[in-house]
Amino acid sequence: MEAWAVTEIGQELWSGGGVGVRIGCLQELSFVWRGVMSTGNEENRMEAVPESSAPTAVAPVIARTEEPDFSQFPVDPEELSGAGFDAARKNWARLVRRRERRRSATLFVLTFASTLLVGAGFFPFEYFLASISPGYYTFLQQVVLRGADLEALLLSSVVAGLQYAGPVMLILVFHEMGHYLQAVRYRVPASLPYFIPLPLPPMGTMGAVIFQSPGAASRRQMFDIAVSGPLAGLVATLPVLWFGLQQSRYVALDPARSGGLEFGEPLVITWLIRLLHGPEPAGMVFELNQVAFAGWVGVFITSLNLLPIGQLDGGHILYTLIRRRAHVVAVLLYAAAAGAVLFLGNTSFVLLLVLLLLSGVRHPPTSDDSEPLGLGRHIVGWLTLCFLIIGFTPEPITVSSAAAPRSQPASVQSIEETPAEYPAIELPEMPDVPVKQQDEGGEQQLI
Repeated sequence: MEAWAVTEIGQELWSGGGVGVRIGCLQELSFVWRGVMSTGNEENRMEAVPESSAPTAVAPVIARTEEPDFSQFPVDPEELSGAGFDAARKNWARLVRRRERRRSATLFVLTFASTLLVGAGFFPFEYFLASISPGYYTFLQQVVLRGADLEALLLSSVVAGLQYAGPVMLILVFHEMGHYLQAVRYRVPASLPYFIPLPLPPMGTMGAVIFQSPGAASRRQMFDIAVSGPLAGLVATLPVLWFGLQQSRYVALDPARSGGLEFGEPLVITWLIRLLHGPEPAGMVFELNQVAFAGWVGVFITSLNLLPIGQLDGGHILYTLIRRRAHVVAVLLYAAAAGAVLFLGNTSFVLLLVLLLLSGVRHPPTSDDSEPLGLGRHIVGWLTLCFLIIGFTPEPITVSSAAAPRSQPASVQSIEETPAEYPAIELPEMPDVPVKQQDEGGEQQLI
């Protein structure tokens, strides 16, 4: 009698001929334990499942006790091999991948929806924007107080959301597929990309993640997998940013709208604005449209992932370049960021501290740290890390107070007195973030 069974703690167990048990990890299906299973309770021993009912009968049928006692005994490997076991392994692998595909697809749809809603400025996001952005009117205010056409306003809002959500999701897909396809190429076990929805402005997402077992890849494989994500992401980010900046423009500075969200301006965006539109005219600011803001998000996500710490892409790249010396760099970064926050009162490095704490300082070793990378990979790796210089800003998003109190539309009468100032339809302005390229102190920032 052949038997298949699964524990309730995320590991798979199979029995060959009722003699022994193999355990395989969920992703790799690599076997890490062999032996005869005993729970100390005959009622909780693994139940046999008829071969005709596999693989649909792969249900938790063992170890019903709170703390089962699994004992290990030597077993001849030949006794644990057979057609029944191989069939069960293949069937379970298909079930796992099917579940993984459903989970990945669901998170993709949810992330697209959250970025669409944030880009369109729908409820409840617009109330957040109205509370911090002078001159911003909510959907309800535009319809009730300003006489906007409901159908036209809905359509324009959806279009604005698509103009942001589409490019952002394209950038995320390129980035994650760069990692995933390299993992497939090297047969390194890795999950599908899991996108992370965050239904809050201004971005609507926290990016995406791929899970990979530590030590499954060699030094060269780890380098190729790590560096492919940022490079593929930039392949999508830079054209999106270029097109968006071409469609954006300088607008007159409105002191009544000087508050709200402020976005750090990386050098790459400063250079592209000046290349496409020239220096900033006096009394003007540069306003990003939805597509350009999606490009800003792409630059931010790429540069954030390139920080040379822990499990971020930059941490993987730096470890493969200099191996264990990367730990020293991570410790120095942690000390510098902590010192800037504690002794200088500079809150710009709080994000770096949080990332260091979450991802850890030490990078786990690869399966073969002695494998040479070659000159070409060293050059590509260091050049990729150098994107931090032009793409990273230590304080990407802040909330500032307005220079002047926000004038509330206190009555319909006050709006009717100056109808030219309030068009009937106004696109949600969340992605249209004005850019101040140079202030008096020389600091460059997006506001």
